[in-house]
Amino acid sequence: MRKGVLFDMDGVLVDSEEYILKAAMEFFHELGIETQPEDFTPFVGAGENRYIGGVAEQYGIEIEIESAKRRTYEIYDELCRGKLPPMDGVIPFVDWCRSLGIKLAVATSADETKMLINLREIGLPPDQFDYMVNGIQVERKKPYPDIYQMAAAGIGLSPDECIVVEDAVNGLQAGKAAGAYCIGVTSSFTPDVLAGAGADRVVHTLQELVGDASLF
Repeated sequence: MRKGVLFDMDGVLVDSEEYILKAAMEFFHELGIETQPEDFTPFVGAGENRYIGGVAEQYGIEIEIESAKRRTYEIYDELCRGKLPPMDGVIPFVDWCRSLGIKLAVATSADETKMLINLREIGLPPDQFDYMVNGIQVERKKPYPDIYQMAAAGIGLSPDECIVVEDAVNGLQAGKAAGAYCIGVTSSFTPDVLAGAGADRVVHTLQELVGDASLF
């Protein structure tokens, strides 16, 4: 019997890629470096240490990563304020799960700062979740199962009692390695790719899941 849902954030609860990309590019612009959008592509979903640090390495510059992230998040906060809605079906699905007494957790590779900005913008404050874990709290990132094992433990469950909701290959592989039932959302990859990564079920939006008694 499944008693919990573990949500990835970007591509599941919110689509913030446009704004974090603009913020990171503006950060490098302030350093006199004119980056291109494709510079950041290899580091999407890996957390901001790699998202910013990896591009810095590509351009052969040294940065102090904590201050770099702090400035990038300041820009990000300004850019996305009032412009970052929840993805389709997120609020109804969260409300439905809570009405059933299902435990909810967020498990994101992003830093806590970005996680809290995103939750604020989409209208889901931290108290809507029973537990949250961010990328700074785990050494081994997705596709390792660590973040989903921690999230499940945080809501008092084992991973096999949980549903992982993901949009990315690495995230689905992490969820499967943890032992969870995995749902793939087609915001970033095609259904075939998500199924190939281990998704037990593929949906276009979370609205498709609302009221589905077979989940719990």
